[in-house]
Amino acid sequence: MSTPNSNTPPRGAVAALVAAFLGWLFDGFEMGLFPLIGKPALQDLLPGATSIVQGQWFTVIIAVFLVGAATGGVLFGWLGDKLGRVKAMTLAIFTYAIFSGLCAFVTEAWHFAGLRFVASLGMGGEWALGVALVNEIWGGKNRAWIAGMIGAASNIGFLLTGLISWQLNASLEIVTGWIHAMGLSPENTEYLLHNRAWRFIAVSSALPALINFFILVFVPESHKWEEEKKSGGTSHWATMDLLGVLIACVAALVITYAWSPIRAGWISNPVAGVITVVGMIVALWGYLHPIRQYMSRSLAAGSVNTTDRGIIMRNLLLGAALAAVALLGTWGSAQQAARWASDLAPKDSTLPIIDYVVIATALGAILVTLITPLVADKLGRRITYTLLCIAALASALYFFQNNKPFTGDTTPMSLIISSFVLGGITASFYGFFPLYFPELFPTSVRATGQGFCFNFGRLIAAIGALQLGNLMTLFSPDKIGVVQSAANAYSVLSCIYVVGMVLVWFAPETKGHTIQ
Repeated sequence: MSTPNSNTPPRGAVAALVAAFLGWLFDGFEMGLFPLIGKPALQDLLPGATSIVQGQWFTVIIAVFLVGAATGGVLFGWLGDKLGRVKAMTLAIFTYAIFSGLCAFVTEAWHFAGLRFVASLGMGGEWALGVALVNEIWGGKNRAWIAGMIGAASNIGFLLTGLISWQLNASLEIVTGWIHAMGLSPENTEYLLHNRAWRFIAVSSALPALINFFILVFVPESHKWEEEKKSGGTSHWATMDLLGVLIACVAALVITYAWSPIRAGWISNPVAGVITVVGMIVALWGYLHPIRQYMSRSLAAGSVNTTDRGIIMRNLLLGAALAAVALLGTWGSAQQAARWASDLAPKDSTLPIIDYVVIATALGAILVTLITPLVADKLGRRITYTLLCIAALASALYFFQNNKPFTGDTTPMSLIISSFVLGGITASFYGFFPLYFPELFPTSVRATGQGFCFNFGRLIAAIGALQLGNLMTLFSPDKIGVVQSAANAYSVLSCIYVVGMVLVWFAPETKGHTIQ
């Protein structure tokens, strides 16, 4: 492995890598939190609701999270390009840690949705900032290795959620004793540990805020960003442009409301469809507004030419579309896998199916995300992305169509193996994007550009995830059962990978390119 850029002291470069790795790890922990604790949480928060209504809320909270991540990607990306990578990253980590921890104290489902929205602002931002910082500091031949670490780190965090839940529920008596020894009353202990200890797990998600002390003391700023600041490039960002991001966020939330179980009675599916089309146009305009304004000022100042501006805008749209395919596939399959698989076991089963599936998918994701960037460096970006789409579609169809309800007191090995494969293949894109997206943008707009591409894809994924309920009704759950109708819906949604197989060939091939 080659050394980091000579403009950054080796110790500082290592500190930046460690900080970003931990940020990505806990970002993955926070993202994996709701798929793990969502079902028991909604059972407590919606005690009189049917499993279908709880499932609808599950999807809505995921959608709100994705909208927040889309907004946070642009917002914190803007802060990273304007104020610096390190300052913005510390704020992003603080945001996602504290507001995830507060989820432990919610009393209504919409409280959970609101806090997850704010937390996801930081999660969406941290990804773009960490990728920009580490790529700019290390660069060169390390980039494939760094991209693999990014993907693996977030999935290690996802694995951590499953391990904590598994061990916590296996050792509740010991944990209860520890909490009592700390002076907490039996009533409060029961409050924290009730129903698979989902509140206790949520509280633990506030701990990543401690990373900021390390970042502020040891992590240097990107030398490329500092050079951009000295040249005056950062002065072309204006706070007033963030109004577009706010408008986009409101439009995205309106779309979410239009498909939610609490929407007004006059909002039929056709009306929701119209709202979605209009809302997507407004959201696209709003999220792109800060970048368009920046490019206009840079063009007037002579720091960018018309050709470069056109390339950047084209790459923004293509990058967002490629991310949307991967994210919609993930949130429509792998992120639903644990909750869906838990319904395969007998109703009186005590098997921790959710924990098993979360752990298996995370282990698969860690392995494959490490390998994917190395493959992309050998085969090229377009071929690799195409192969990933083919493999992801096959793994999703196999998982949802071949795993069936089972009896007995052991988890079928086929479920664990197919979970491992599903998690690995569908997560492989998150090792690919940290390699590819930095190559699409210059330093001046890298954090904002990456934030838009990766996280606008989350908005499209949110809209797609909200259609799961409608898709399920198409497959007659009354005739074939809720489990099979859900499997069919997830399978249909996974066909989005076919779009990716075509779309990537309109994107630039950047194999061998260096970071500008």
